[in-house]
Amino acid sequence: MNWTVALPMYNVSPRLRDGYEAFAAALLLQAELDHDTTLVRDVPLPGFWARAGLLLSQTCGYPYVTGLRDDVTLLATPCYDVPGCAGSDYRSALVVRAASGIATLADARGRVAAVNEPHSNSGMNLLRHAVAPLARDGRFFAEVQWSGSHATSVAMVQAGAADIAAIDCVTWAYLCEERPADVAGLAVLGYSAGAPGLPLVAGADVPAASVERLRAALLAPGPALEATLAPLRILGFAYRDDAAYGRIAQLEDEAVQLGYPSLA
Repeated sequence: MNWTVALPMYNVSPRLRDGYEAFAAALLLQAELDHDTTLVRDVPLPGFWARAGLLLSQTCGYPYVTGLRDDVTLLATPCYDVPGCAGSDYRSALVVRAASGIATLADARGRVAAVNEPHSNSGMNLLRHAVAPLARDGRFFAEVQWSGSHATSVAMVQAGAADIAAIDCVTWAYLCEERPADVAGLAVLGYSAGAPGLPLVAGADVPAASVERLRAALLAPGPALEATLAPLRILGFAYRDDAAYGRIAQLEDEAVQLGYPSLA
């Protein structure tokens, strides 16, 4: 079989895209799975994660708990060295314009939210959970605009087309480093609740022995693989099982119980 590899989640610059591709190559080499493999970019999400022949990818926890469990196997979750992360947990940075007059989350009532995707944990689920206690009759925002990506949400807030966005804290840290002009004039209002970060996964077709080799390499990286981590601000990896990712569904349930099932 010709296997497919894609790590699409954090490629906000050419340097990071190349860094994740170097990481993937080193991982496959250490796991001795570097044959008949095609690395692809610009993949259609979330459908790509259920594609036949998927060897390695990184997914968001929300689509995993809401529909991908039977299509992928959890390998390990990165531990990022950025504000908002604690071990393999991460949070969303609640981003506003510094001059917007929004000093607390309650001040964002009646404003416009930019959200990357309906299936995003960081952009949608964590924001829904954050504002659920403040919602009235199922509403909090004047409007929710779907942007298509975290970077576009940031651009919308900066331009005044939206007032607030919940941005994966790893993406936010990467944007601050790689594209400082894109975050000029913006501020972090606070952070969302935490949840397990974006896991590396293997596709349903990957044999169990190959899954174990991939996971073992991630949990005990050799020198070549280790050298690819620091440029990505990855400290290491932790195995988080299916039960750990149930935290994401719990956050959704808490918003629903407060009468706020959808961002509005």
